[in-house]
Amino acid sequence: MDSPRAVDVQTFINEHPFSPFQWFIFAMCFVIVLLDGFDTAAIGFIAPSLLGEWGIAKPALAPVLSAALFGLACGALASGPLSDRIGRRTILLGSVLLFGVACLASSFSSSIGQLTWLRFVTGVGLGAAMPNAVTMMGEFCPDRRRATVINLMFCGFPLGAACGGFLAAWMIPHFGWRSVLVLGGVTPLVLAVPLFLRMPESVRYRVANHHPAERIRAALARISPDAARAQVFAMSENAPQTQGKGLGVVLSPAYLIGSVMLWIAYFMGLVIFYASINWMPLLLKDAGLTPANATLVSALFPLGGVGAVLCGVLMDRFNANRIIAVCYALTALSVWAIGQAVGNVGALVLVVFVAGVLMNTAQSSLPALAAAFYPTQGRGTGVAWMLGIGRFGGIAGSFLVAELTRRHFTFAGIFSTVAVAGLIAGAALLIKQAARPQESGSDTAKKASFGH
Repeated sequence: MDSPRAVDVQTFINEHPFSPFQWFIFAMCFVIVLLDGFDTAAIGFIAPSLLGEWGIAKPALAPVLSAALFGLACGALASGPLSDRIGRRTILLGSVLLFGVACLASSFSSSIGQLTWLRFVTGVGLGAAMPNAVTMMGEFCPDRRRATVINLMFCGFPLGAACGGFLAAWMIPHFGWRSVLVLGGVTPLVLAVPLFLRMPESVRYRVANHHPAERIRAALARISPDAARAQVFAMSENAPQTQGKGLGVVLSPAYLIGSVMLWIAYFMGLVIFYASINWMPLLLKDAGLTPANATLVSALFPLGGVGAVLCGVLMDRFNANRIIAVCYALTALSVWAIGQAVGNVGALVLVVFVAGVLMNTAQSSLPALAAAFYPTQGRGTGVAWMLGIGRFGGIAGSFLVAELTRRHFTFAGIFSTVAVAGLIAGAALLIKQAARPQESGSDTAKKASFGH
């Protein structure tokens, strides 16, 4: 009697329409990314209220504003290897609960020190949630739409940042600054309920870790009833196979160069992003714009994430490394142009918006690139470590502009210096492509990891 034919889980996902169940996973992951954007923007609006209520000086705000960034980095670095060992679902649910509880507790802070520590813990939760959302979504996507769907998911970040700003501006005068943190804490705790009840473990993770076939079948049956007839499951990887899990994969000879190049690209992208959103209002005001105009022009930069979906479509059709490298090169050109346009408000509005679109497009596309680059055994760590190491770029970007202003660089000189980061990011992705020119081909696919 013939043994039952093994069903390849990725082929199964590729051959069936994107189901309501996959849209549910997308919605959950989208809200997690949106909450990250909300939290990032809202703390900046809370800061002035803290000065008045606690009678502190502006320099005392530096730790509370940077604590979440350090937490984000720590959360991402720690959660990646854990997700490759104990599963995406467990880490995702735990991290959502952590940042929800910590953010809610922040609303009861009685001192700047207490708030700083709670912001750090909130950051740890958010830092763990974001890469696992990317990994989970990527492992339930058909190959032909992966970059498009993940980039669409990342549009939640600028949307959340915009909502954070608008809601905070309305809520603080009516209900006080603590209400913003209450909203930021209650929302993920509500989200945790459908996550716990409905979110499955990644089917690719289950196959790679030899989980029982009935669990794999149950998850795939929610995509299509055709899975009910399958008895044995297999998995193919369009990537070199290595021994071990997590960091053992990410730092292995086959992946080391690509890993380092992804870290550099994401780091440099966040240098540009945080240097711009943290300093642009002040720099524009010093360059002669009114405070109101400086704020409005600066607000165009983080809203420029609309190009990410188009970039995702291009990544699914053409060479993804080169597409994003071009975006970073154009980002460098447009950031340089900001420094040249300061005397003309009309040109400044246009070039800041264009720079924001290009920068956010490139940055939002890197998680999809990382998710496609690594095999299942190291995908959680690979995505998480890129996001975690990259967060230090946000800290570096803020300190870079502070140092440039201390050295009395001109407005044009500051933006010319920041623009170099875009060229470095683009070059890193071209090196990654040169190191593995065949990575987009299907001839490296191998069957692996059967579930019985």
